[in-house]
Amino acid sequence: MMDLLIDVIMKATQPMRSKVGLSIIISAMALLSLTSWSLKSAEVDPNQLKFPQQYDSWQATVEQSDREDMLAQYPASIILWAGSSFAKEYHSPRGHQFAVADVTHTLRTGVAIAEGDKGLSASCWTCKTPDAPRLMKEMGIEGYSGANFVDLGREIKSVVYCSDCHVDGSAKLALPRPHAQDAMAKIKLPFDQQDSAMQGAQVCGQCHVTYYFQPENNNKVNIPWIFGNSADDIEKYYDTRRFYEWIHPISKTPILKARHPEFEHWSRSTHAKKGVTCITCHMPQATDDKGAKFTDHKVAGALDNFDRTCASCHSSKAILVKKLDQAKADINLKARHVEGLLVKAHYEAKAAWDAGATWPQMNDAIMGIRHAQWRWDFAMASHGMYAHNPKEGIALLNKATEQITYAREALARILNQFSVTKVEYPDYSSKEKAHAAIGFVEADAIKAKQAFIKQEVDKYWQPVAKTGYEVSK
Repeated sequence: MMDLLIDVIMKATQPMRSKVGLSIIISAMALLSLTSWSLKSAEVDPNQLKFPQQYDSWQATVEQSDREDMLAQYPASIILWAGSSFAKEYHSPRGHQFAVADVTHTLRTGVAIAEGDKGLSASCWTCKTPDAPRLMKEMGIEGYSGANFVDLGREIKSVVYCSDCHVDGSAKLALPRPHAQDAMAKIKLPFDQQDSAMQGAQVCGQCHVTYYFQPENNNKVNIPWIFGNSADDIEKYYDTRRFYEWIHPISKTPILKARHPEFEHWSRSTHAKKGVTCITCHMPQATDDKGAKFTDHKVAGALDNFDRTCASCHSSKAILVKKLDQAKADINLKARHVEGLLVKAHYEAKAAWDAGATWPQMNDAIMGIRHAQWRWDFAMASHGMYAHNPKEGIALLNKATEQITYAREALARILNQFSVTKVEYPDYSSKEKAHAAIGFVEADAIKAKQAFIKQEVDKYWQPVAKTGYEVSK
């Protein structure tokens, strides 16, 4: 473009090849150079210029590309989540740079919707991008949440970014999502009245928290903290409202689903009592090559930066790792045990229904399954429970074991009444076998998803929807 403009100027000024003409030419070329530099500068993100270290470390989250197939690791989850999209695909989280692309490509968000169908709520974008708060302002909160996930895909231009956590253009913390503002007020911790440490935790907690979509309010995101934010308090809220996310197709249980309740678990932890927050451990202070300190925005595991995070309280990394490994092993052992009991209970309930059981007979057992699975999920859906609050994790799983044992005892009595002596349990020893047990054909879902990606996403959505994924030819 610059060469073309120079050529045009040279031709246009050919008759003026004098000292005056040359001065005009030189001035024009200088102006063009300045304009070109200004245009290039305008393309640079102002936050990158103002906060270069933070910006670069944020961009470096693209290096955190590894993830694990959690359904392959724990296939019992497929049986427990049968009837929901979580049984289709569930991966461990990875760097913020993948937030939009991962929610775009997962089988959980489905494909293009048929004419006249409502489809998945746009609320699924809420914690993936700063475009969500923007769209809420433009469309109204319920206008946004009532829209379809797919229909707003072309509007999503950025992944989790500065303005998700800060007043844009400054280091001042912000809480831009209305559901988070409401939630913090519910537990009497309004954002604007907290110190910087709690504000930092709340900024993370606006997304690293459990939530649900309110059906009576156009699927608006809501954090269920009316009675408090413990598993018991949230369960009380859901039971009072007679709320459920889906009816389990095997047992007919009205299921509740927890979603990454890290803030809830942290808020009752030893770390919280000592003023140690998400930022302390996962975004520690770093020093650049000039000696300037800044907050590292390559959000990572605390042990990755032991000397900058843990060493002020823990004298030995080896001892801490051993303690965490033991906590993780204890939680995993209890979780696998509870999962096995829950799977059996779902199929025992099915056998009772098939034998002719009625709701008056089944109510206690079904509620036992509901409450036990809720506590199992509230423990296991939290990333890093073994580090954040292992004591609470163990307590949740112990209570879940107690509740599901009660449910199975009730089911055993019902089955005995109907002379049912044998219950058929599924083989869920692998992801493939568990999917077969619930009738889900992963290959068909992948084929439909790939067609949608090729026809819609690769052609019309922004580059952030493709980070880490090959564009279809």
